[in-house]
Amino acid sequence: MSESALLAAEGLHVAYGDAPALWDVSLTIAAGETVAVIGPNGAGKTTLVNALARLLAIRRGRLRFDGDDVTAATAQDMCQRGVALVPEGRRLFVGMTVEENLEIGCYRPAARRRRAQNLERVYDMFPILRQRRRQISGTMSGGQQQMVAIGRALMAEPRLLLIDEPSLGLAPAIVEQVFTVIQDIHAQGVAVLLIEQNVAKALEIADRAYVLEGGRIVGAGLPRDLLAQPHIRSAYLGEDGAER
Repeated sequence: MSESALLAAEGLHVAYGDAPALWDVSLTIAAGETVAVIGPNGAGKTTLVNALARLLAIRRGRLRFDGDDVTAATAQDMCQRGVALVPEGRRLFVGMTVEENLEIGCYRPAARRRRAQNLERVYDMFPILRQRRRQISGTMSGGQQQMVAIGRALMAEPRLLLIDEPSLGLAPAIVEQVFTVIQDIHAQGVAVLLIEQNVAKALEIADRAYVLEGGRIVGAGLPRDLLAQPHIRSAYLGEDGAER
């Protein structure tokens, strides 16, 4: 296990009751790094991100954050340490306004003290949200709701942002905008773990990537090296390089 990694998982086993979901999963994320996890539906990607956020119990293995053992930590502990999650499906409070949803992200005392500055940061990143800050979030488009979900996580001033399937159900133009924002977040020094089925886009912006299939890590490396592997190109991009 890398001692220099911001987050390091070693040999994680996760199950739902008696049904195993992850087997012997190991990965690392360095400070300021963007790491992608790709894989087919049902591979265990969401299970992995929820385990790293400590929303699911780890049966075996070890998880460290910034050198500390957090295997038995709670989700609240992880939040306080600077880990924020953008969950699959966004999970906004749809009866609340955009700004009310954003303010929920200010759960860390330090972030709460800088609420106004953090709101400005989010509104600068997503100008449409400034215009619609009083709008009920459930009346917005899927792309705008994804912006709110990312903005809510950024309100916590995270050191590590876990993003689960941000492009799911979005129009291509909105997908481009979302990935540009993820790159901007990375450029600000925030580490990002990106769970994504849009393999081409994920590998385009990632520093490194892992391939998860059947609950196991079956490949890892630089994006260009993974793309050079026939299995990866065939399974995820097609033989001609066009994404499946």
